[in-house]
Amino acid sequence: MSKQVIIVESPAKSKTIASYFDHEVTVLSSVGHIRDLATSGKDGLGVDVENDFTPTYKTIKGKDTLIKDLKKKTKGKEVLLATDPDREGEAIAWHLAQVLDLDLEQKNRIVFKEITKPAILEALNHRRQVDLELVESQESRRILDRIIGFKLSKFLQNKIGSKSAGRVQSVALKLIVELEKEIDAFIPETYYTIHAHFGNHKADYIIPKDTKISKDEADRIVKDSKNPFIVSSVTKKEVKRNAKAPYVTSTLLQDAVNSLHMNAARVMGIASELYQGIDIDGTLTGLITYMRTDSDRLSAEFVTPANAYIENVYGKKYLGYYKTNKKDSSQDAHEAIRPTDVKNTPESLEQYLTKEQFKVYKKIYERALGSLMAPAIFENTKIILDSNKHLYEMEGSTLAFDGYLKVVSETNKDKILPNYQENDQINANLVESIEKVTNPPTRYNEASLIKDLESLGIGRPSTYASIIKTLKTRDYVEVIERRFKPTSQGILTVETLQNYFERIMNVEYTSNMEKELDDIALGKVQGSLLLKDFYLRLVPILEKANQNMEKIKPVLSDKLCPLCGNPLVIRKSRYGQFYGCSTFPKCKYIEQIEKVIV
Repeated sequence: MSKQVIIVESPAKSKTIASYFDHEVTVLSSVGHIRDLATSGKDGLGVDVENDFTPTYKTIKGKDTLIKDLKKKTKGKEVLLATDPDREGEAIAWHLAQVLDLDLEQKNRIVFKEITKPAILEALNHRRQVDLELVESQESRRILDRIIGFKLSKFLQNKIGSKSAGRVQSVALKLIVELEKEIDAFIPETYYTIHAHFGNHKADYIIPKDTKISKDEADRIVKDSKNPFIVSSVTKKEVKRNAKAPYVTSTLLQDAVNSLHMNAARVMGIASELYQGIDIDGTLTGLITYMRTDSDRLSAEFVTPANAYIENVYGKKYLGYYKTNKKDSSQDAHEAIRPTDVKNTPESLEQYLTKEQFKVYKKIYERALGSLMAPAIFENTKIILDSNKHLYEMEGSTLAFDGYLKVVSETNKDKILPNYQENDQINANLVESIEKVTNPPTRYNEASLIKDLESLGIGRPSTYASIIKTLKTRDYVEVIERRFKPTSQGILTVETLQNYFERIMNVEYTSNMEKELDDIALGKVQGSLLLKDFYLRLVPILEKANQNMEKIKPVLSDKLCPLCGNPLVIRKSRYGQFYGCSTFPKCKYIEQIEKVIV
């Protein structure tokens, strides 16, 4: 029997790690969180508000048997907690230590950012204590979300029939609603562009910045633009295009949503499969590093072999240098999303992966390797043409050196211009104006919403997929051509929160709170003080809102209740609208609303 037990979060991960030890180590799984806040105490928050917001935890429903099994299999053994290397993982490790009565003074925590045998063995040599400040950060975040979720959700349910509110969820919905209002208020404007055609080439009239050409002006310019056109200048310039940084969670989600047309939740699911282990000829192998990260740093253990690979396969001239965007990478324990082995090319693994897994892995591999390669070099040509002092511009570009484009799949087509010289006279076969109309702002899709949430400092990468899923399931948005349009209920929810809770449910406040939650993990902020400050802000606002806001009454229908004869009203539930008796709860008659199929 093995004397050492490693506990991870997922069964898939435990299976992969167990395969590295040949029964020398027992690898068990907690199957995610084992405990959560209770729903006891004041307002069912599971928190002692009067005693520094001390939480009360209870075993998650259905986990009793699992916990008994963990206790049985770890009794008398050395237990190592190997949950995910992030805030949630640290919290799960702490809860496991509490339930299994482990000594938190002992170094019984190990972390790894990839699931390969060398990474696991390395982690075993660098054990540490459970990071209690990181745990406090997660605990504070969870309590904060519980306070908002319970108190604001209850208010919305009672007053307007909305299903929930959330610290990040509601601000994300606000962004969607505000954009929709911009779209509704948009007034289209007609303008004109002018083009001169020279065989297969086209020159565009140079319009002064921030101006639009009217029809009369366009007609005049077209009339004045007569042959010959004089080549007034030819400018050639070498332009370097650097590779993009390796993926972090948010950029992977954005790119996959846009180019692979997957939703964020699906992308995270596939990335998790690649991280936890794929069967390669009978051996379970983790193919990528941990997929929940906001660090674009690459470790030396990847950079060194990757540079050697680039030089051997493509040549020394393809070697580049990538510098992280992180201000202080020396303190950064996380890493960008990258392949665990540079030799595992997408093509060599295609037979072992599903089509979706292959597409996601290919993107991760190319982005990581490409970030270490030399820039692509383009020769850009700009030609300025003059006709009666009306200037036109013609641009071309040719790829002089492919650099990182050797491995990164990007569409690049050369646009070769004729070899014009200054003062050449050329004749246009057509000069035309084209009527155009300004377009309203584009609605958010998953990628653009994630981009804005990240840039505003709202939420964290690991939460974006679940936030988007919540907005859909709560009937706050509908998806039209993969873009979010707020429903009437979504708009009502935002307007209600804005009218009564603007001080605490806005972008700036939410962003600052996110920073403070991060500071708890660094020991700069005390969690209980942050919670107390928020709670003392929320309570009087909530009391005032309850007093001042009238409850929106259900819509009266023209039908009568067959049980008591009183009017039926239209009510809402999680399953949609239904008829209910206006005297509820005295009469509990309900009736489904038949959907009309057009």
